[in-house]
Order: sequence, then C-alpha cells, then structure tokens
Amino acid sequence: MTSTRATLIQVAERAGVSLASTSRALHGAGASKAMVERVRAAAEELGYSADAIGRSLRMKKTFQIAFAVADIGNPVYVEMMRAIHEVLAPHGYRVVVMSTGDTSDSTIELVRSLGSGFVDGMVVSPLRTDDGLITEIQQAPVPVVVIGRAMDDRGISSVSTDSAGGIGEAVRHLHAIGRRRIGFLNGPVDTTPGASRQRGFDAAVTAGDLTAERIERETAQDFTVGAGLEAARRLLARVPEGGPQLDALVAANDLLAIGAIRAVRELGLSVPEDVAVTGMDDTEIGRVFQPSLTSVSLGATERGRAAARLMLQLADDPDQPAQQVSVGAELMVRESTTTERGAR
Repeated sequence: MTSTRATLIQVAERAGVSLASTSRALHGAGASKAMVERVRAAAEELGYSADAIGRSLRMKKTFQIAFAVADIGNPVYVEMMRAIHEVLAPHGYRVVVMSTGDTSDSTIELVRSLGSGFVDGMVVSPLRTDDGLITEIQQAPVPVVVIGRAMDDRGISSVSTDSAGGIGEAVRHLHAIGRRRIGFLNGPVDTTPGASRQRGFDAAVTAGDLTAERIERETAQDFTVGAGLEAARRLLARVPEGGPQLDALVAANDLLAIGAIRAVRELGLSVPEDVAVTGMDDTEIGRVFQPSLTSVSLGATERGRAAARLMLQLADDPDQPAQQVSVGAELMVRESTTTERGAR
C-alpha cells in the first residue's frame, strides 16, 4: 500500500526553501515570521502534519510543558494559560494543563511524577508552599518555574507580584472616597495568596494616615464565588446593635468579590451606593460583571508570559542560574466603587 501522506521534503519543495529552513519554520525555532508563514502555508496546502513522536525520539524531548494550578476553573489561571501558550507555541511546545489540588502534598506528588518524562518542564502556581515542596522542586529532573511566591533565596526561577501592596491600594482608594467602615473578605490564610493579602490589609488599616470607624475581617473556605457569598453573609451580619452597616468590602480575589456583591444585594442594599466592593486579579468576569468590578490587577497575562520566557531559557540551558521576575500591581477603578461621598 502506497502512503499519500505529504513529507517534509515535499513541503520544502513547495515553499521553495531548504529542508533545514522548513524544519525550523514548522517548529518555531530560529525562523523569521515571513518564513514561518510561507512554510506553514505550503504545509497546509499539502495536508502535511509533523510526526510528533518521531520528532520527540530524535530530539529526546516531548515538546510539552505542564501548567499546574490548584483550580483550573479559576479565570486568573485561564488568563495565565493563554499567555503561556502564546509564548511557547511558536517554539513548538504544547501546554498540558494539570490540577495540583489544594494541598502541598498533592503538588509534591505531581512534581515527583516529572521523573516519568511526560513533559520537558513545568510552570506551577501552588496554592500552598512549604519546605517539602520547595525541596522537591529543587530536585526536579526537569526545569520548574513557580508563579506566586518569590524564590530568589531558594535557587528556583519564579514570577511574583505585590498582592499585599495591591490590597493596600484598594483600602486607600476606599478611604479616599469616604468609606470608613471596611470589611476584609479573605480566602484561607494558610495559602500563599491568603497570607500575603491578609498582611497587606492589616498593614493598610493600621497606617497612621487612615482613620476608620470600624474594621471587620472574615475568612472564606476557599477562593470561589460560593465561598465568598457565605463568608460575606457572616461578615455583613455582624452589625453593632443600633449601628450602621459596613460601607465597604475588600475581597481577596474577584470571585470572592462577586459573591460579596450577591450578599449585599440579599440585604436590599446597593453597590456601590450603600456598600463599595473591590476585588483582586482584574479578571474578565469581573470586568463584564454588573456593576463592573473595581479590582487590583496583578498582571496575570504578564506573569504567564514571564514564566513561559523563563521556561524557554531553562529548556535551552537547564543549568543556568535561577531568575526572578516581579510584576507590579495596579488598581483598576470601575463601577463597584465609583460613587464618591464624604465620610458618614
């Protein structure tokens, strides 16, 4: 039986370039944009598909990078995944999305499984980090880049952001528009984001230039909309006898903030007229929600791109020194806090 499958040689002939140039263009390695477009057009015309298995065997690489997160449904991780793919795909890599679960032990097991050779590297954003996980990452048989906690003192390449400072920006914004009875809705404080955001809120409300009539704190079971709704109900129920309701809520992420807005509305109150609400992560769902959500952007896309670039460098040279990238936080003011007024 004669195979009619197009070959790489035929693609090169159709594109009018050398075999080596054709290979580089199809694999996104060292080819110009014009060359890539020319070769891929020829490949599509001929119906050519690369022999991924053969390529992996020849180069002793899988051309797969894992992206591991605790909750693959969280929109901030979806934005990171898109950014990682945009950087890696032109270099011939596929992104394999994996769930770590919400414990350090489950993440450790995933890192240990890297020895089976199913990926060439991993970008991981662990919810909880301890010394055991750090040791496993340091000993991993393939490169690992961490998004979240800075790892400059552990010899691990990482991408971090100032979420504590971002929460501080949200608190100062609420104070500037006249809010004086502020509640903080956090996720579990034994997590990396929960700990840093708690630290940022506590620092902001104890600052000398911030006056407040009342400060409340509540912890949600996790960082989801449902958990945010339940925790916000508890928070809003704590009204001093004969006293006024909270007039602002700072949520540790956008999903918690959306749950909080639902809880406010259940009491017959309005956002932002009665209670202003801020989130964190500046996700697409927060931007299109009604009212659109004031949120602290932690640069999810920028962090994803930075992690992917670090991974490409490590894939080329696994022995290079660890690198650290820091992405800034920025408050994005929208409808959930835009009504200005004096202190009441």
